[in-house]
Amino acid sequence: MFKAVIGAEKLKDSIESISTLVDEARFKLAQNGISVRAVDPANVAMVSFDLAKDAFDSFEATEGEIGIDLAKLNGIMEMADRNDNIELELDETAHKLIVRMRGLSYTMSLLDPSSIRKEPKVPTLELPARIVIRGEDLKRAVKAAEKVSDYMSMGVTDNIFFMEAEGDTDNVRLEMTKDQLIDLSPAESKSLFSLDYLTDIGKIAGKASEVTIDLGKDYPMKMKLKIAEGHGEVSYMLAPRVESE
Repeated sequence: MFKAVIGAEKLKDSIESISTLVDEARFKLAQNGISVRAVDPANVAMVSFDLAKDAFDSFEATEGEIGIDLAKLNGIMEMADRNDNIELELDETAHKLIVRMRGLSYTMSLLDPSSIRKEPKVPTLELPARIVIRGEDLKRAVKAAEKVSDYMSMGVTDNIFFMEAEGDTDNVRLEMTKDQLIDLSPAESKSLFSLDYLTDIGKIAGKASEVTIDLGKDYPMKMKLKIAEGHGEVSYMLAPRVESE
């Protein structure tokens, strides 16, 4: 059983934070909220998403799992105004999700969860450097890096957090001290990441007031931020590009 009412803006933010990496996902339903763990088809990036019960105006659910085509749900949400309330109801007999908004009622077929990739195990990583940055600053650096390269390195050296992209002829580098960041726990670190992924993730992170980034040396990056007006949390793990000597 699943029946809930949520603000359109919260739901849009939630769906977009997952669909930036995957087209379909297994949604775990529980009495205290909804969660998703998914990895992209290339096994380069992972998303962990949690939306608490208090994000909803009303929420009733029993333990279960449903498979959702995120592109289809995003398309439906394009019909909603940001101030709309969205009603969600699971028709277990027909295996469909009913989405209602301002007189419109969509009945959306669900995917068989067993046809979707299994939930990945989230690896435990001890990453020494932690940076807390404004989302708009991260998005700005990623946008600048796109002008010169397909990759961007991120790291900490001499108590300075840097983001740098090097092209064949051009280079762009952004440096930020602890005073310019929200917080910095420094440790020598540097990893190189694909801008294909950073650009997509940056669109979500750019809306956040603060983004927490954990880094190591040629290790995956962990990025965490709040969504849905603080009632939800999404974290991304992105594998580095390790250059051969």
